[in-house]
Amino acid sequence: MATNFRCAKCANTEYETSEFRATGGFLSKIFDIQSRKFTTVTCTRCKYTEIYKAESGALGNIFDLFT
Repeated sequence: MATNFRCAKCANTEYETSEFRATGGFLSKIFDIQSRKFTTVTCTRCKYTEIYKAESGALGNIFDLFT
């Protein structure tokens, strides 16, 4: 992540990052394949969160299919 992060709401420079996956279309929902990956950046002071789309690898999709 960028080291020069500044919150758009309160101008705080401290943040936390995390990621989550989401399903794409109808078949992805049926087979519970989470084909879209996102990264979040959350301000530690006001909890304002920005979401960025990340690359989703094929290995993760295969793992989702078997679990």
